[in-house]
Amino acid sequence: MLRLVESPAEREALEPRSPRWSLDEIAREGARQMLLTALEAEVATYLEAHRGTRDEKGHALVVRNGKGRERQVTLGSGTVEIRAPRVNDRRHVDGERQRFTSQILPPYMRRSPKVAAVLPVLYLRGLSTGDFREALPVLLGEESAAGLSPTNIARMTNQWQEDYQAFKKRSLADRDYVYIWVDGIHVNVRLEEDRLCLLVMIGARPDGTKELIAVEDGYRESAESWLFVLRDLKARGMQAPVVAVGDGALGFWAAVREVWPETREQRDWVHKLGNVLDKLPKRLRPKAKEALHEIMYAETRAGAEEALNAFSATYEAKYAKAVESLRRDEQMLLTFFDFPAEHWKHLRTSNIVESPFATVRLRQRVTKGPGSRNKGLTMAYKLLDMSQKCWRRLNGHHLLPLVRAGATFVDGVQVERKINHEEERIAA
Repeated sequence: MLRLVESPAEREALEPRSPRWSLDEIAREGARQMLLTALEAEVATYLEAHRGTRDEKGHALVVRNGKGRERQVTLGSGTVEIRAPRVNDRRHVDGERQRFTSQILPPYMRRSPKVAAVLPVLYLRGLSTGDFREALPVLLGEESAAGLSPTNIARMTNQWQEDYQAFKKRSLADRDYVYIWVDGIHVNVRLEEDRLCLLVMIGARPDGTKELIAVEDGYRESAESWLFVLRDLKARGMQAPVVAVGDGALGFWAAVREVWPETREQRDWVHKLGNVLDKLPKRLRPKAKEALHEIMYAETRAGAEEALNAFSATYEAKYAKAVESLRRDEQMLLTFFDFPAEHWKHLRTSNIVESPFATVRLRQRVTKGPGSRNKGLTMAYKLLDMSQKCWRRLNGHHLLPLVRAGATFVDGVQVERKINHEEERIAA
């Protein structure tokens, strides 16, 4: 006669037993099994590709050769033990012995690239070296944190300084930057009285990718400091960019006119809006901002000039300084109309420089500033170097080679050639 099992003890006794693994253990075991499966598939593909290769006796030259010694590999889910399959490849090509090397798990690899990247990311984003001993075991587990010590961080920062020095000396003869964005960023230095002024330049290459060009120490964004930077870049092979974008207060403009006089100047609209609005009463700023946006986002140069004249007529009588601030850079504010409309959003502002510096400012707040100017420069360089991997390409990047070639654009649209007044009269 059947009866229902009501007791929890009885129910547990009838259930199949399974190992009581934690979630982390399950994740690690799953990662281990997936890695082994991928390694086996990689070897199988290699064997299949060379299945027909045989010696004079008909023996296969590429065969399985058991498994390698067990080694620990640190993954994002923790440290796992792996015995990778091996291949005996007896082929010779041009007198050189061929060898199978796993692309998934190369020889001597002990950490996945993602885990190896954890250290600089955590440090640069604000985790001090003394915090690693406590933080890493929590994030990666006790075994995974082995070898990831404050000492390793010290070694890495030394290596970053070497990388930065190499970055400053690299040749630019093989590089072409159609547009550049420049800015001066001030950073507090803990062990010095003067603030560190970082002179930063980012460029857009003909394929639309953005690239860090320079990170240098300057003195209050002065023309002399920028002149030193530009002369150095030119000496290393950098040619004149077509357009430079930056704040009107920079000493950069005097320097660029001397080094690359052919480079067009585009003033940063975000900075200009702030400068103009600061000279108006708070009650008028919302309305004035709308009027300034009409200039900034006009569809044509004529429309922008009309909106600019309207702004002047409205505010000049009582707030002449605000209008004068706008008029001072009038032509340089409208340079973007002579370039593809797809590029206007990129050319109107130097935010391309300022956005990546949010991480620099975060690191500065956590550590109360770097200990020296050299460390401040190195920190800024490494943060920008890491972040540039995520920078997106410019809109309409296919038009950049045309810009470099000197194509003519009127109100954002390419024209075949300029028609002068004499040609218009003859045509009529």
